[in-house]
Amino acid sequence: MTSNIPKKGEHFELRPDARRRGKGHGVIFVNESELKTPPHFLLRPDSGGFPALREVPRLVYYEKEGWPPEDLEPGMSGYWLVSARLRHVMETVDPAAFAFNETDYRFSDGASGESYFLCDVVRTLDALDEESSQLRIIVSDDYEEGKYYGLTGTVRLAFKREVIGDAHVFRLPYYEGVFCDRVFKEAVEAAGIVTKSSSNGVWFHDVVTG
Repeated sequence: MTSNIPKKGEHFELRPDARRRGKGHGVIFVNESELKTPPHFLLRPDSGGFPALREVPRLVYYEKEGWPPEDLEPGMSGYWLVSARLRHVMETVDPAAFAFNETDYRFSDGASGESYFLCDVVRTLDALDEESSQLRIIVSDDYEEGKYYGLTGTVRLAFKREVIGDAHVFRLPYYEGVFCDRVFKEAVEAAGIVTKSSSNGVWFHDVVTG
């Protein structure tokens, strides 16, 4: 019998909040094609992080395309788009977990906007206690790593504390998502980014759902 029992409120999947209605954000990555290396579909390398860039990523917000960006937005050629205040929390709580790249963010009339950054989570830990967790584990050569964690339905995840150590944010090798602990979640809330009335684009999904 295992003693590492999954507990609610300890770890979360960190996601951009997809509940906003409408088209989503209206930010266009205008020089994405110039920065990508053919034949790669995305700017982000498979290994993560940032390649050497020939120029600063140029982002333009078009009102007709959608809402202004919130503190966390997906869909930037494999990267997140994060606000300056969210970057500050990330760097304060767990600087080794993240990589950032400056952007030239402007409005459609050419005026400069707020500071926004491309962001990637660059720490991967083989930290899931599979024996203590409830999830679907798919073993197949169809996956580059040989298996995949299916996190649908009732899921209860337990992590190996000796592997996580003092890390607050990390990826898993067999899943594309990002995970964080309560310390990081509370720091985001303390910064006023997530409130009772607004997520500002940041969503914390408890890894114990049943």
